[in-house]
Amino acid sequence: MITRRRFARGAPLAAALGLWTESALAQRALVSGTPPPGTVWLNANENPDGPGAAAVEAMGKALNEAGRYHFQEFRGFYAAVARSAGVEASELLVGAGSSEVICAAVHAFTGPGRPLIHADPTFELPIQLARALGRSVAAVPLTSSWAADVKRMAAEAEKAGGGLLYLCNPNNPTSSITPRVEMDWLVANLPRNSVLLVDEAYLDFSGDPRLASVLPHVKAGREVVLTRTFSKIYGMAGLRVGFACARPELIARMQPYPAGVISWVSSRAVLAALGDAKLIPSRKARYGRIRAGLCSWLAEHGFRFLEPHANFVMIDVERDVRGVIPAMISRGVAPGRPFPPLNQMLRVSIGTEAEMERFKRVFLEVMRP
Repeated sequence: MITRRRFARGAPLAAALGLWTESALAQRALVSGTPPPGTVWLNANENPDGPGAAAVEAMGKALNEAGRYHFQEFRGFYAAVARSAGVEASELLVGAGSSEVICAAVHAFTGPGRPLIHADPTFELPIQLARALGRSVAAVPLTSSWAADVKRMAAEAEKAGGGLLYLCNPNNPTSSITPRVEMDWLVANLPRNSVLLVDEAYLDFSGDPRLASVLPHVKAGREVVLTRTFSKIYGMAGLRVGFACARPELIARMQPYPAGVISWVSSRAVLAALGDAKLIPSRKARYGRIRAGLCSWLAEHGFRFLEPHANFVMIDVERDVRGVIPAMISRGVAPGRPFPPLNQMLRVSIGTEAEMERFKRVFLEVMRP
């Protein structure tokens, strides 16, 4: 397991053409060529279990009602999601996955003289959107323990006279965490004219006591925007539902940017899932167990990896992943794409027990032919 290792930063990604969108980012995740039938998909941090049984049943019933917009009834949906998050409806903004509300924050809180400041590497969507909008972007490398360098991020915001600080916790693609003590320091030391955007898409997969949500800071009225999604542990990636929590004034500034309401069918699935008290604990335990098994196997076979806290693991393959990835795909296992500058690291999503057994076999075939 890697605990102290620094990778040289690669060249910046190509500049975005026109407005950067989630659909454009999704194109980069497409697997080239034609994968064999029965390919195991471990490339997009999806939950192979999909929506829970209650959500599936609710969607079936909602299909018969999908001929109407149901605008009037969404007020109750927003209130229910807000209650589940522990905030008021005025402190909530729902979007198509957390991607849409993250983009809304970039629109609202960056601008001339207000850069996007981000941990590096991390989820690329807000970075590419900021660049496409002509906003300045400052990348701050992760620390030797793979946490966000919060003091340097704050210093960058201070130097710029303010900005939007983006931090994914647990981080994508490294699956590492920034401990609560560091997050608390950052909130307490945010420079003037700055907003902290924290992406907690993978929070439910970690049981590490050092990790905590920034929700208490939101409820305290600090300059913090928290985003979450139903795509990951809830297994609803294709249903596209996420939300942001922040004090009402920040939500009001983000409000103009989401494109519209989510689908009625998706909203019914979310409400049903929120009513299933056993869903999150059972999935957290199951995928934690599968992840631990993979890590033990990797260690036994001499492969180093970053200590994971999400539903994926970054493995050091000690060679260019651009050769490893297609070799695995040709054998029916699709891992994650390259994540420069981590050019020797392979990101692998956690699948079912059977899928991970298939991954192990193919991984050894490619790594030790």
